[in-house]
This record gives sequence, structure tokens and C-alpha cells, in this order.
Amino acid sequence: MAKDRKQKRLSAKGRVEQGKHIVTPATTPAIPPGQPKPLFSLQFLNQEYGLSACTQEEKAAFADTLYHLSQLSWTEIISAPRHGLGCEKIKRNSIRSAIPAHITEEVNFIAFRFYGKAPIVGYREGNIFHLIWLDRNFKLYDHG
Repeated sequence: MAKDRKQKRLSAKGRVEQGKHIVTPATTPAIPPGQPKPLFSLQFLNQEYGLSACTQEEKAAFADTLYHLSQLSWTEIISAPRHGLGCEKIKRNSIRSAIPAHITEEVNFIAFRFYGKAPIVGYREGNIFHLIWLDRNFKLYDHG
């Protein structure tokens, strides 16, 4: 009876060995760079350009935009139209507000649109997008 049953045992590499055949368990494929979905941080949101300056309608559009963006991968966001759910780079020297001290010179600013064409400006760190300004009055930088 013992000869009829093949015993399964776990190898040192985590594979299940069954007689002479090695069965590799299914694994989750690695996510290529750019594929993670964004996470949003409001930790550094500027008070002058923050949520308290927004109307109820703008706040609703802000929440709706973050929800829609959180359903996309960074690759999808980068390839989307800049005035849709996509983004665009903003030149550091065009910012008219004080840049927080923790943001170093090599950090690139990105803008998303949240209410019409009003931009959310911040920077990406891995899959985290740190929101800094909500430019609802289009005064943060030259939009020309």
C-alpha cells in the first residue's frame, strides 16, 4: 500500500516534489515598474492652496478625481491626455508659491486636473503622489 501512494514533500526551494516530477506552485507575476496604482498623500498640502479654500463643488470634484486616478496604474495615467485623467510636468521655476523645504531640486512637479482644468500639483515618490497645491484660481504658475 505504501508503494502505491507517492509522498509529497516540500523542497528547499519551496517546490512540491512528487516522485520524480517537480510541480511548481502558481505564483503571482511580478508587477512591472509603472504598473502600481497611485496612493495619495495630503500631508504637505499648502493651506493657501488647500481644501479649505475650495467650494463644496470643487471638493466633490477633488474626491471624485482622486478616486478615478486611484483605479488606474501609473502607466495608464502617464499615457492619458493631460487635460483628462492624465498628468503633465510643471517647471519648478514657474511655481509662484514657496516650495516646501523638504522638496529637493531634483524633484519634478506633476499636475492632474480636478475641477474643469484646475490643477492638483505635487510630486511622485514611488507610487505615492504627494499633493502640494490645488490651483483652483490658476494663480500658482503660468498656464500659458
